[in-house]
Amino acid sequence: MMYTENRKAIEELISNYFEGIFEGDGEKLEKCFHENTYLYGDIKGEDYLKSKAAYIEGVKNRQSPKSMEEEFKMSIIGIDILGKVTMAKLHVPFSGYNYYDYLSLAKMAGEWKIVNKIFTHVD
Repeated sequence: MMYTENRKAIEELISNYFEGIFEGDGEKLEKCFHENTYLYGDIKGEDYLKSKAAYIEGVKNRQSPKSMEEEFKMSIIGIDILGKVTMAKLHVPFSGYNYYDYLSLAKMAGEWKIVNKIFTHVD
């Protein structure tokens, strides 16, 4: 039962994460991340390193995929849950980018949070 409950909570968090990105909703994204999260990535060969706060500020200040009437195509590729830690692989295509995200999640104080994000754009 615990696995099913955890999976449901993780899928809900990822759904909020997708919606936050797609809608440009910084408040929704804020709730998904642990306060100390850093994001590492590669955007078309350029290194990317930002704090959670800087990342969310960027999402809030760009034109959202929803406002540009893009089709929502984000999806979960896989979730690996072991106790209170999880790895999730996601496909996050939007605004001409084809991102793949790897999220590390941890259950702290009874709540799942993203504690790390690494990502890349694939042509």
